[in-house]
Formats: sequence, structure tokens, C-alpha cells
Amino acid sequence: MSENSEEKKYKVVLVEDDENIAKLFTYNLKKAGYDCVHGFNGQEGFDLVKSFMPDLIISDIMMPEVDGFQFRRMLMGEPELKSIPFIFLTAKGGEDDVLQGYDLDIQEYILKTASPKIVLAKLSAIIKSHESERQKAQSEVQKAADTLGAKVVPDTYPSINNFYIEHWHVPFQNIPGGDFIDYVKIDEDKVAIVLGDVMGKKWGAWYFAVAYAGYVRSALRFVFQNGGDLSASQIMEKVNQSIFNDERIADVFITLSIVLLDSKTMTMNYCGAGDLPIHYFNGKEVKQIKSNGLLLGFSLQGGYDDVSIKLNPNDEIFLVTDGITESRNFSGEQFAQNGLNDAIISNPELGLNRIKEEFIKFTSEKYEDDVSIIYIKAK
Repeated sequence: MSENSEEKKYKVVLVEDDENIAKLFTYNLKKAGYDCVHGFNGQEGFDLVKSFMPDLIISDIMMPEVDGFQFRRMLMGEPELKSIPFIFLTAKGGEDDVLQGYDLDIQEYILKTASPKIVLAKLSAIIKSHESERQKAQSEVQKAADTLGAKVVPDTYPSINNFYIEHWHVPFQNIPGGDFIDYVKIDEDKVAIVLGDVMGKKWGAWYFAVAYAGYVRSALRFVFQNGGDLSASQIMEKVNQSIFNDERIADVFITLSIVLLDSKTMTMNYCGAGDLPIHYFNGKEVKQIKSNGLLLGFSLQGGYDDVSIKLNPNDEIFLVTDGITESRNFSGEQFAQNGLNDAIISNPELGLNRIKEEFIKFTSEKYEDDVSIIYIKAK
């Protein structure tokens, strides 16, 4: 590949309604080593971007149903998609069109009449610039985390009678990211398990993710140490109020799962804030336990509820973030809740390893986000 890296095959979504032009550009992109998929209008392009998660988007402007400008606005409304480099490919070269394109925060404006060599050179330059930005952000985040001695995930698992606890965490591209895990020993018989996800954590926000995670964990520890014998929902309410009233993180939203385990009563008390359902497996069937609480910091009153379950020996609990369920295979299919359910049922004797094995096989270890799962088993 002369125009592309041999180490990584970059992905491109091309949106163009003229079939002949689309074939020409697709041919040249694939010949240069890009993995390219094509849509005929902005709506098709939007769906492709969500499923394919490309490194670059090239779009015509004049298209039926949803034109290029509308398509770009749709992407800008999606936090996970708006930062993907975007190029307008068009026959229109008028000043007004060019200015309107740049007002939509695009990277480049290429005329359809440009030679393939010019187009490919511009694509290569844009990707290299984006990669350089990413590497700089990664370096800054890593330095900040090292300087602070920050850890978003503990190195060890808590020990408590009658329960076995472990976790699996893979940060996206090895950068301390938005997912965080914490364990707080309340007393000899009780432990609190916390799984959170700071939202909107692409390159710009990642720099602050460690600090946000640390803030939430500090607030949780303060509540545990000063709140007495509180339920999971009461703890969540106190943490939510603290975050909502702090202007420094007013625009940051966090999903959080809190599980309180009591080894004397063999009960689990759970509350969630905008999180995914937790999964309870009794050896026969998987039950999803969902909380309707709002994201932390979204409203002063989060509407948090408790769910309590009496656990029997060998019962299992799984807490996950969306990096598990929303990860895709090469065909664009999500692992989803069904994939997680199937993995849980598959080989119970393997414990957490059965999820890891199925997930790794499904994704080929190509992750689009932090991957986090906490595993609890009653003895």
C-alpha cells in the first residue's frame, strides 16, 4: 500500500448518489488499501457510520432525501460520531458552498474533478494529522495519570466471606478512560462494588476522565464513611446531589452501578444511574435487573430505586459498561445483551473467563470503547 499504512487498514464511508463516481472512488480507495463502504444518500451514510465506525467520511453535497449538509448536521448531533474527520466531495466549488461546509467543522473540501492521486494524498494527510492529534492526547493523558498516580481500576479484588469477586477491564487503546471500578469495604460483612462510565470521553474529554472518575470515587467514599447504614439508592442520591451542585463538572454525565453485598444475610442491594441492566444468573436462566435512575448530575432528583435479591450458593451477578454490549464484529453486528446472555449460559464452570473468551472471539479484540465487566459469585 503506497497511500496507506500496512499496520492498520483505515476505514472510509463514502456517500455519493452518482453510481459511476461512487464506483470510481471506491475502486481507487480500495486499491490504495482503504476499507471502503458506500451509501447513496445522507441517511444511508449515517446508518453506515454508526455501524462501521470509520476513520474518515467522504460525502457528496447534492443528494436525494438527505443531502450532505443535513448528513453532516446529523453526525454533529452524535458525540461519538462528530469527531470523525469529514470531507465534502462535490462538483460545486462556489464560495458560499465552501464556507457553509467549513461552518460545519469539516476537514477538507475536494472537487470531484480532482485526480485520484490528489484525493488520496489529501486523505492520507488528514488521517496522519488526526493520528498525530490522537497520539499527542494519549501521551498527555498518560503523563497526567502517571503524575497523579491515578488508577481508575484497582489492581486487586476485595475479599469477603461467602463471595468471590473479580473484574476484567481493557482501556480503549490503553489510555486511562471513562470507565472506572471501585471497591469499598464497609465492614467485615459488607462491601460496596462500584462500576461507572464517564460519558463523552473522546480525545478532548479523555484528558479529564481520570479526574472525573476520582471525584466520583471520593464522593462515594465520603458517603460510605459518613452515612451510616445506607441503602444503595440513598448512597446514589447523596452522590448525585454532590455532583449536580458542583459547577466544575456540571456538563459531565456519568452512569453508575452500586452493588452492596452482605455476607451475613447473603443479599445483594443494587441501584443504578443511567447504567445498563445488571445480569443475575441462578444456574438456569439469566435475568436482567434494571434501574430507572437518571444519569448522575442530570437532575437534582434522580429517581433512584433499590433492588434487593437473596442469593443462593453459585448464583452469579454480572455488571457491564456499554463497551461490552455495543462492541461490534467485522460484520457490524453488536455483541448486545443477547450475546452477553448467551455467553453467561455457555460454560458456568469457567466463571468470568467464559465471557472474556466469547467476547474476544466475537470482536477479535478490536474494541471501540473501554471494556469493563465485574463478576460476583455467591459461594
